[in-house]
Amino acid sequence: MKLWLLRTWGASLSATNSASSRPSAVIFGCSGLTLTDAERAFFKTCDPLGFILFARNVDTPEQVRVLVSDLRASVGRNAPVLIDQEGGRVQRLRPPHWRSAPPLRQFGDLYVRDPDRAIKALRINMQAIGVELADLGVDVDCAPCLDVPVPGAHDVIGNRALSEDPEVVSALAAAACEGLMDAGVVPVIKHLPGHGRAGVDSHEELPVVDASGEALSSSDLVPFQGVAQLPVAAMTAHVVYDAYDREQTATLSKTVIADIIRTRIGFDGLLMSDDLGMKALNGSFEELTVGCLEAGCDVALHCSGVLPEMEQVATGTTTLSDHAYQAMKTLGAYRGAPRIQIDRTAASFEVASLLDVAA
Repeated sequence: MKLWLLRTWGASLSATNSASSRPSAVIFGCSGLTLTDAERAFFKTCDPLGFILFARNVDTPEQVRVLVSDLRASVGRNAPVLIDQEGGRVQRLRPPHWRSAPPLRQFGDLYVRDPDRAIKALRINMQAIGVELADLGVDVDCAPCLDVPVPGAHDVIGNRALSEDPEVVSALAAAACEGLMDAGVVPVIKHLPGHGRAGVDSHEELPVVDASGEALSSSDLVPFQGVAQLPVAAMTAHVVYDAYDREQTATLSKTVIADIIRTRIGFDGLLMSDDLGMKALNGSFEELTVGCLEAGCDVALHCSGVLPEMEQVATGTTTLSDHAYQAMKTLGAYRGAPRIQIDRTAASFEVASLLDVAA
């Protein structure tokens, strides 16, 4: 693993201290297994804060390493590279080159029977995920999902969540985050202030949650509050919460971001939008980018890798704000050599043994 990439992430931001020289407040995907000339030129001009990979960008470990290196080279710095590697349904890296991690729900189910064993198993599982990512140069994982599903909600969250019990999710949240951090990977907790009550899939429709503020405070917010002070990033939900703001999704709501995410939850770190290409949102990509940044997101996330869409997003973005710059420096200070060295195969068998399932 190229440890110098991790050690110098924070240092590379220090070189862009003046607002005019900071990167743009946006994270982009790319279209395929290699960068096109057009993408390379666009990224050089736009200078996004970072990049995110999807299954369309993944073939072999060496191919991913080259792509990650080329993405960073396109902006001339050690930009963060993200991926969604939760386990279960949501993992962009899959066999035969990478392990198949269990869904988070298995750890929540184990917690009910044996809390200590569940915490140990989850931390090892996330360490193993983190080591695989770090080996590729990927240094941010859009995980864990700390949403609290309720009966009757859409299955878009489902077993991606640790439990339907907020206390169980809270008890396991730190272990999930710290396992990634042990491997030198920044976790992204999601989806603030909670996607578990959504009755529709926000990839396809706009969810509207009519639960009371009291219900949300006693359940949905709780897991996020427990890890809000850790050196993690966070992702918003494209959900309307009637108790907070009947007009705007959390991603576009100044009220939700300032009063709920920043104040009630107490999260002051780097806050990114969920993907602006999801159908829960209406408006042009420029309008959505302006809207989420003005609402209080530090970074806009656009995932499709479709160049004309990215060009629209770029017209709506700004350079990294003072708050975002400081949040990135905080995350950078926790980068460096992994705190653990593990054998991924052995870790996989240990997790399976702790979960009482076949390896």
